[in-house]
Amino acid sequence: MNILAHAYLSDRHPGLLIGNFIGDFIKGDPTGDRHHLTPDEVAGVRLHRAIDTFTDAHPAVAAVRDLLHPRCHKYAGAAVDIFFDHFLALNFQSLTGEWLPNFVSDFYQTLQGNRDRLPATAARMADYMIQQDWLTNYQFIDGIDRSLKGVSRRTAYPSGLDTAIEDLERYYKVIAGHFTYFWPALVEHCQQTREALIKQS
Repeated sequence: MNILAHAYLSDRHPGLLIGNFIGDFIKGDPTGDRHHLTPDEVAGVRLHRAIDTFTDAHPAVAAVRDLLHPRCHKYAGAAVDIFFDHFLALNFQSLTGEWLPNFVSDFYQTLQGNRDRLPATAARMADYMIQQDWLTNYQFIDGIDRSLKGVSRRTAYPSGLDTAIEDLERYYKVIAGHFTYFWPALVEHCQQTREALIKQS
């Protein structure tokens, strides 16, 4: 899953949210002294990894990866993450009971208020995300296309992500169906995982 899902699945817990947001920027053991993370932030990194592991192994995600593989090859998983955030943003109120603009505003404020807790690369990404309001724009095809093109510019090899919006449009209903099947299972998994991680922290 991508940024919006990771943020929502942190359950508005500031430490978990920060750790979850920086999860891809923390290598190795998050308790290592070099990372300088609080126990709640460590739990957030572990939650991020648990979300990624569950997502990568789920058959609905695998089915969408297979659809996208001819274009995106090893980057198909990155496209799935962004596509699924589109369907989450588009249906945010019905899926979460919250209004997307309010949630996104609160998330941005939490990041800005804890900017000193972010690694430099994560802080720069947060700045771009907030300035361009990525998460609100995930509702729209144009916003998803911009996100895909942005990721494509940062990949080491040709990724196909710059034209992956064509696959979203072509398989829109199929991908939406897989997301609808997957999302409740991820939410349930994260609820159990959060409870265990908070107890450990």
